[in-house]
Amino acid sequence: MREIILINITGKDKPGLTTSLTNILSQYEVIILDIGQAVIHDYLSLGILVEIPSKHSSSSILKDLLFQAHELEIQIRFSAIDAESYIGWVASNGHERRIITLLGRTLTARQLSEVTAAIAANQLNIDIITKLSGWVPQDETERFPKACIQLTVSGKMHDPGRLRRQLLEISKKTGIDISFHVDDIYRHARRLIVFDMDSTLIQCEVIDELAKHAGVGEQVAQITESAMNGDIDFKQSFTQRVALLKGLDEKVLAQVAENLELTEGAQRLVTALKKLGYKIGIISGGFDYFGGYLQSKLGLDYVFTNALEIKEGKVTGSVTGDIIDGHRKAEILKTIATVENISLQQTIAVGDGANDLPMISIAGLGIAFHAKPTVKENAQKSISSVGLDGLLYLMGISEREIRQHYS
Repeated sequence: MREIILINITGKDKPGLTTSLTNILSQYEVIILDIGQAVIHDYLSLGILVEIPSKHSSSSILKDLLFQAHELEIQIRFSAIDAESYIGWVASNGHERRIITLLGRTLTARQLSEVTAAIAANQLNIDIITKLSGWVPQDETERFPKACIQLTVSGKMHDPGRLRRQLLEISKKTGIDISFHVDDIYRHARRLIVFDMDSTLIQCEVIDELAKHAGVGEQVAQITESAMNGDIDFKQSFTQRVALLKGLDEKVLAQVAENLELTEGAQRLVTALKKLGYKIGIISGGFDYFGGYLQSKLGLDYVFTNALEIKEGKVTGSVTGDIIDGHRKAEILKTIATVENISLQQTIAVGDGANDLPMISIAGLGIAFHAKPTVKENAQKSISSVGLDGLLYLMGISEREIRQHYS
């Protein structure tokens, strides 16, 4: 009859520790059923689930391991696993795994406590906890600090919507971004990312900046705010705002473009994704002049924007062609995915306004970035506490990997 033993090892980590223990197990032809390890500040926690062949005595194996543990100055503990428990463990590994990511400027015990309490209340188990953000020395000040941990959880979900609502409430209450999604194959197979432009890839609403130069800044800003909140139809609001720009000198466009500020983390995110082989684009209700400017600056693959009509060096107050609204954004994303021969599950869409929701909702990973409450509540995931490069963490890429390979 086979014996199944769980071996737990803790103590100061050192080179060759795992080798010395598995060498003993190999002498007894032990089968490894499961293994997991974590090291925090050079302190090791290692678990090995083993099956001991019937021709060997478990007492001899455990005695040898105890002696070796003493030599290595580590602690070791053994637990016998009965057949029923093992069968239950195997069955539980068939459940979907989910990823919960906590992202913010800092991470507090209260935030983690509330999230883990929600996980436990939904009968889920935390299998793995991984810190994705980097280390900042105590004597240094990070200009744009970020803290991120990723929890891998398992168990049978009876009401995923309930947990989503709980996590959203915790996010609102504690000021941390919380992402919750299934850990499937598509998470590691994204190939295309598209951004809204204004207030997402860049810090301002270009139409508002142009309006200031045209002397109609306050009127346009009010219409923009209503459109962003979804209070009025985008096409209607866009037509009203563009009409107010009539007579603006074409030279103003170049002045505004030269003063555009990229959103925090935008350059870093684009650089990393290009190295990963992503196709990157803009799908925006903004203007072609500025989309082209950013395409040249960032080396983007696709830009879809509205064409601002200019005649005799002046803005006419109209656009040429169809207006790119929310519905059109989603259609463009589908078209690009078809051209790139990828599924929508392999796409990422990032935006901040109500007119971004259609493309955010159909993308494999949809992100509401520093968005209005109504947009956040209807998006799959949101980033409100950090810059655009926080998206790399939501994709499961650690700060160490970013600095080593993608910066």
